[in-house]
Amino acid sequence: MDRSADHSTTEQATDHTDTDPDHTDTEAKLAQLEDRWRRALADLDNLRKRYAKDLDRERATETARVSAAWLPVLDNLELALAHADSDTQAVVEGVKAIRDQAVQILSRLGFERHDEVGVPFTPELHEVVSVVTQPDLPSGTVIEVLRPGYGENGQQLRPATVVVSRPEE
Repeated sequence: MDRSADHSTTEQATDHTDTDPDHTDTEAKLAQLEDRWRRALADLDNLRKRYAKDLDRERATETARVSAAWLPVLDNLELALAHADSDTQAVVEGVKAIRDQAVQILSRLGFERHDEVGVPFTPELHEVVSVVTQPDLPSGTVIEVLRPGYGENGQQLRPATVVVSRPEE
């Protein structure tokens, strides 16, 4: 075969591909999909940045809200300290009131106080530090709370530290 004939056949095939409507449609679709993909990546990046800003703002708002809830407790502690040299009974009563106020704040934040005696031991709410023989109580009954717990099963600051009963051996 003649080389010029082969060359013209190759050129015709190339020319046919460039003018092929299916090829042009495919390239247009590819360009459109690539554009959509790049826009989706940009949207995702913007969403990440916006979420980070929103999260920081929500944290700051929540920190301020919780801090503001504790300000009356701090004010009352300062009042109690200012009167520490006066009537000791009044100071003790004031400190008890402050404790009650702090417990109420924790409760409003969703962390109920658990310091019940005579209830069955619950691993989700209690941490046993001692077991005492008590023949008149069922085994596993909380007989003393050494440190109260705060919160419920799903959201707990800490379990109550307790002493529980066991039957006589």
